[in-house]
Amino acid sequence: MDIRYSSNPRDVARYTTEELRREFLITDLYVKDTVKATYSHVDRMVVLGIMPVDEIVSIDKGIDVWANFGTEYFLERREAGVFNLGGRGKIVADGEVFSLGFEDCLYITKGTRTVTFQSDDPANPARFYLVSAPAHTAYKTTFLSFADANKRPCGSAEGANKRVINQFIHPDVLPTCQLSMGLTQLDVGSVWNTMPCHTHERRMEVYTYFNLPEDNVVMHFMGTPKETRSIVMQNFDAVISPSWSIHAGCGTSNYTFIWAMGGENQAFDDMDNLRPTDLR
Repeated sequence: MDIRYSSNPRDVARYTTEELRREFLITDLYVKDTVKATYSHVDRMVVLGIMPVDEIVSIDKGIDVWANFGTEYFLERREAGVFNLGGRGKIVADGEVFSLGFEDCLYITKGTRTVTFQSDDPANPARFYLVSAPAHTAYKTTFLSFADANKRPCGSAEGANKRVINQFIHPDVLPTCQLSMGLTQLDVGSVWNTMPCHTHERRMEVYTYFNLPEDNVVMHFMGTPKETRSIVMQNFDAVISPSWSIHAGCGTSNYTFIWAMGGENQAFDDMDNLRPTDLR
């Protein structure tokens, strides 16, 4: 498991490009029959990529659960959200089978002892993107199709940011402890996400970008509003955003991204908004 410790914004202002990437960027998430896990000490969020091909893969494959979490099993004191970003696959959670197509989502409650992942077609494997947050109580493991998401259109073609925010794991859709997740789709011709941008002091956030056409990238902007920095991101990369950091991106094409939040509350609009002219 890759461990990422918290970073002071005053120190980040002096980071080189490589240091920024090493601290915040998560790459190579999808490796055949492997669990790729990154543990962030920012609100103790865990990001996993799981691509089962020839095997049924357990959520804790290759992870020393006791050493990293001090628990008997992965979700003993955690909840998780999973999106499928590949071919159709199955998740089995404590014996209950869930079939996920492209962009379907599954919320897995605290206390789920066994979770396994498999692909329906090894030639077109599922890509399971998972984010886990600490949890204090159990709710209900719930499948969410794209149609189940709460949809919030925003932006404009004139601003090159016309998009739809699809809220999946969200208080308006189902109860969870602290985890919120959703999927934002940009229209053709729109390239900016989360602009005008914001920070939210009470929550951290993780983005993962996908549906990027070949040879295209997203310039992801982070840092404090007065000391902005950028990271060049490719298809399926993820990036950690501490509470003090802005998080916005501009692509060389339109794209889709998944956002995941955890922290003090689940109020989606609890944010400190910034004008573009406020940034430096």
